[in-house]
Amino acid sequence: MKTARVLLALPGLAALAWGVVLFAEYALPLRPDVFGTVGWLVGGPVLNDAVIAPLTALLGIALSRLLPPRWRTPVMAGTVVTATLAILAFPLLWRPYGTPPMPGLHDTNPAPALALTLAVVWLAVVLTALSRRVVPSDARPITRDASPITSDAPPDTRDTRPTTSPDPPGTQPDPPGTPADRPAP
Repeated sequence: MKTARVLLALPGLAALAWGVVLFAEYALPLRPDVFGTVGWLVGGPVLNDAVIAPLTALLGIALSRLLPPRWRTPVMAGTVVTATLAILAFPLLWRPYGTPPMPGLHDTNPAPALALTLAVVWLAVVLTALSRRVVPSDARPITRDASPITSDAPPDTRDTRPTTSPDPPGTQPDPPGTPADRPAP
């Protein structure tokens, strides 16, 4: 297991090291625009960890207490997806051309695109919640002892309760006068 973790961590560490090299090439020698870049690189994770993630968690906790069981999981998943999309769309919504131009990215207005994406996400949330069947926690588990219920089959009248016997099958009863029958001194 440790070998697998190390093998999975190596590409991530290599990418991190490459990112540090590229940022050092960009940032050195220091210029005024480098400080703005550092602000975005540090401010984004701090904003996410200090504001957005806690608000999303608090909203999820509140929703889990207020919503009926069949709606809890889909609504909480939709809330997390909404927060993630808001984080990704923030630079484009904050100012036009807030990111380096990429072909096709700046062809449309990002606000209606985000609204349409969120509408699809929440439509999926509603459809999932309406199609889910929640089994209560105190429900009996389904056993395979009974025959399937069909309209043309006669009702199953077998007694499927377990029988109790004092001895396991195949054991002989103890003869009278053995130590099991004597009272304890």
